[in-house]
Amino acid sequence: MRYIVIGAGAVGGTIGARLYQGGHEVVLVARGAHYEALKNGGLRFFTPDSTETLDVPVADGPVPTRDDDVLIVATKSQDTISALDPWPRHLPVVCAQNGVDNERMVLRRFERVYGMCVWLPATHIEPGTVAAHGHPYSGMLHVGRYPQGVDEVSRQLVTDLNKSRLAGLDAPDVMRWKYGKLLGNLGNAVDALCGRGPGHEPLHEQVRAEGTAVLEEAGIPYATPSEQAEVRGNKVEHRPIDGFERGGGSSWQSLARSTGSIEADYLNGEIVLVGREHGIPTPANEVLQREANRFAREKLPPRSMSVAELTALIDERSAAGSH
Repeated sequence: MRYIVIGAGAVGGTIGARLYQGGHEVVLVARGAHYEALKNGGLRFFTPDSTETLDVPVADGPVPTRDDDVLIVATKSQDTISALDPWPRHLPVVCAQNGVDNERMVLRRFERVYGMCVWLPATHIEPGTVAAHGHPYSGMLHVGRYPQGVDEVSRQLVTDLNKSRLAGLDAPDVMRWKYGKLLGNLGNAVDALCGRGPGHEPLHEQVRAEGTAVLEEAGIPYATPSEQAEVRGNKVEHRPIDGFERGGGSSWQSLARSTGSIEADYLNGEIVLVGREHGIPTPANEVLQREANRFAREKLPPRSMSVAELTALIDERSAAGSH
């Protein structure tokens, strides 16, 4: 199979680079300065063990497709539909993204859709550059067909990942893993807004507790933290890379790059949505969704809000909801 990776940032760039190093055909699809840097200088790919410049084929839009092509979408959720619109709808699509709404959105347009639960610590700030911090594997990727099951495409992808310094796993219940990952990602906005200063832990606990209560009420199954930790083991340990400080996760990187958008509507906003459907208040997730979007829209620097200020906003929203 040839893998067309749409969105060659931290996650997409790492998956594409590792598959390319593993001898597979890969095309990276990128935009703007990142595309220009990849086209003119290749992908500078940094890991704890090596630094390489990879001459991966790159495009800034659709390329002539083949019957054996697989689209791997690694954009942020808010860009999924626009990124896929130009591509032929008979191709299989793998959603290598945070959140749980992409697969459903894509299934409306493409018949063969696959979920990928991504544990992959990587950084993309500078055009043409991706740093993958995981060791000994760059990431752990559960793959399954949406809404459930596995098939020849997903099994072949898992096989190819496992030959490419990535830990691939067949996951017929892939959405259960993605809901478990969603609960962990609810704190992304806390990190993006105010970092890891004193007092941030209770905020992480509060948004996760809201999320867990909502999923329980809705009867949505999710992988537990202990289950995730057991499967992951020490396969994807975060290691330093000279010259690369991993400042934060995907939401922090969106603010750091001043992209103008952020995925909070599909992380905290997912819990807000399901909470509203079931009559459960979610004040912490509401505030994080609102403030993360405001920071992205106004292009405010990451971690420029204090923990005290964020806590006060959540307390205010909680009090307003109780009246």
